[in-house]
Amino acid sequence: MSRLITPELVALDRNFGSSSAEVIRELTQMVVRSGRASGFEGLYADAIAREQKTATGVPGGIAIPHCRSEAVLEPTLAMVRLDPAVGFGAKDGPADLVFFIAAPAGADQEHLKLLSKLARSLMKKDFTAALRAAGSAQDVVDLVEGAVGDQPAAAAAAPAAAAAPAAGPAERQRSLVAVTACPTGIAHTYMAADSLVAAAKEAGVDLQVETQGSAGAKPLDPAVIQAASAVIFAVDVDVREKERFAGKPVIQSPVKRAIDEPDRMVREALSAADDPNARRVSGVAEVGAQAGSPADENFGAKLKRALLTGVSYMIPFVAGGGLLIALGFLLGGYAITDVADQVLLENSLANLPEGGLLTYLGAVLFKIGALSMGFLVPALAGYIAYALADRPGIAPGFTAGAVAGFMGAGFLGGIVGGLLAGWFAHWLGTLPAPRWLRGLMPVVIIPLLASIVASGAMFLFLGGPIAALTAGLNGWLSGMTGTSAVILGVILGLMMCFDLGGPVNKVAYSFAVAGLGAGTIANQAPWQIMAAVMAAGMVPPLAMALATVIDRKRFSLAERENGKAAWLLGASFISEGAIPFAAADPLRVIPASMLGGAVTGALSMAAGVTSQAPHGGIFVFFAIGNIAMFVLSIVAGVVVTALAVIGLKRYAVRRAERPEAAGTTGSEATPAARRQPAV
Repeated sequence: MSRLITPELVALDRNFGSSSAEVIRELTQMVVRSGRASGFEGLYADAIAREQKTATGVPGGIAIPHCRSEAVLEPTLAMVRLDPAVGFGAKDGPADLVFFIAAPAGADQEHLKLLSKLARSLMKKDFTAALRAAGSAQDVVDLVEGAVGDQPAAAAAAPAAAAAPAAGPAERQRSLVAVTACPTGIAHTYMAADSLVAAAKEAGVDLQVETQGSAGAKPLDPAVIQAASAVIFAVDVDVREKERFAGKPVIQSPVKRAIDEPDRMVREALSAADDPNARRVSGVAEVGAQAGSPADENFGAKLKRALLTGVSYMIPFVAGGGLLIALGFLLGGYAITDVADQVLLENSLANLPEGGLLTYLGAVLFKIGALSMGFLVPALAGYIAYALADRPGIAPGFTAGAVAGFMGAGFLGGIVGGLLAGWFAHWLGTLPAPRWLRGLMPVVIIPLLASIVASGAMFLFLGGPIAALTAGLNGWLSGMTGTSAVILGVILGLMMCFDLGGPVNKVAYSFAVAGLGAGTIANQAPWQIMAAVMAAGMVPPLAMALATVIDRKRFSLAERENGKAAWLLGASFISEGAIPFAAADPLRVIPASMLGGAVTGALSMAAGVTSQAPHGGIFVFFAIGNIAMFVLSIVAGVVVTALAVIGLKRYAVRRAERPEAAGTTGSEATPAARRQPAV
């Protein structure tokens, strides 16, 4: 097994810039120069993407940026002792000790165990003190190798109490269990485990941890779980086999909180164990809840999560329904909307209608699609409520959505009804109930009362005004022509290309999808909006692919390889195909993408292009109206973005990356640094 760290991967008392991104950039270059990574851009993009998920600063002036990347050839540690220190998001201030852990995408378990062992060692004050006192790079290497060579890291955070004499009955009642997990599973998972164990030891509590990391997981003994008073989930991803903890009082938070505030989490878990009304682990994983979301999630985050959950569950109904309707039009013509019911009731395969087999099949497909689209509002409302109240919210949400559809309140009514049903059902679930009634609460009492309140409010107070608002919105959209339509196309194009699948992109896409069901032959505005959104979303990956062909020298080998895949991703309307480019060079790629997206959105709306399919890109051509202008709009935006990003890469250069800014000559600058143009 090769060495994880060598003296050339250590820098002492160096100034690597004033931001975490600059420090990570320098550490990435150290890894590339050592020959342990195939390219700078891919590794740097993966490291920054991981850093953006959760800050890697931990208490004690330490930061551990880390990632798994296809660019890494062998597991590697790079370390810098900074002067001055740089902030990495830790609550107690900036970090002066920074370890960059770079693991291959398919790293073997033994290497991952060693990397995890190092992360845990950094939580020990004597180890970090020795690192700060080290006089040479070799001293640091010796310290690190000593830390990871004692015993396998596979020995999970075993509690100190395991070696202690058997505790008495009273102490056993105060035992806790925990699960820690982060997206990468290399550092935070194990550091959080050790922090919780240490905090529990200070509190005189027996705590056992299951680390669900890259080095594997050893499940907790069922008897240990059964005996535990409460459970702590410090996770940024789904807990595996969560149902094992069903019924236990639970404290849940992102994994980093267990590193920053382990004492507080242990106290909260002990309090939950004594509280009969504490939140408990449900019998199945909470699909509606975002993994790792804390119990005290703020209102804005909870609202956003609920809306995105509703939209994500609604999309399959819209996607299938929209494509089936489009196929119905393709086979039976647009007149099928008026005769589909009659054809299906009066005819069969043995008794074909006047138009023959195609008309009959067109009626079948159109009707199936129309029925699927009929679930749009109920599904939206039902799963919004599900995200807020788990399974007890589904029935009230679906019912409120059905009422919204009946009253003509549309998707706006579905959103309001779903939120009302979900929040009321959630509130009912927090009320204390006698033991004999608890079993009926989630299956009878909560769905019944929440349905009455949410649907009743829609009938009595909210449905009418929302229906009027929906009618006004549809009328405004239907009347859009000329400049107003173009402006809307520009706005939608900018939003679709701003964050490439992020929240702003999702708002624009959700707006288009939610209104898709209101489109008709007489009112094609919702279909036009869908076409503009889809076309604009295809621009960034296609433009990056084109740019790597036009001016190859402006892109790294990894980016050129990504460009090949981006052709298909862009053609399929997968905006995320441009993320590797945006992550490595956001100040050029994102503005250029927004410019092209605005052009495409404007042209699509001006030409009246329509789409009855919410996804699929060029592969749902049969659902696109005015396919020629659809393609032309995309081509125009792609060319604009490709030329813009090439121009920015050629003429806008980051000061920090100019050789003179780093105090080096052009010949001394690394190839990766010389190749990186910037703003």
